[in-house]
Amino acid sequence: MALVPYEEEAAGPRQLHSPWATFHFASRTIRLQQDWRRLGVAAVVWDAAVVLCAYLEMGGIDLRDRSVIELGAGTGLLGIVVTLL
Repeated sequence: MALVPYEEEAAGPRQLHSPWATFHFASRTIRLQQDWRRLGVAAVVWDAAVVLCAYLEMGGIDLRDRSVIELGAGTGLLGIVVTLL
């Protein structure tokens, strides 16, 4: 695990400060509200969640009739996509 210092004033990942994040998975549009300033790192969609959602959507893993536990996934995009798949 790597810890990367983040400064609000510095040029950084602007998508984290957007109040909304919109994605297209499982033939659906998913729009999530983000609130970095009030809730911090748990209230944004991280790239790792998006990449894992895309991987699962490619169909390499059959999720039907499976139980999935999502831990530490920020806004819950991954759990939403797994449920749709």
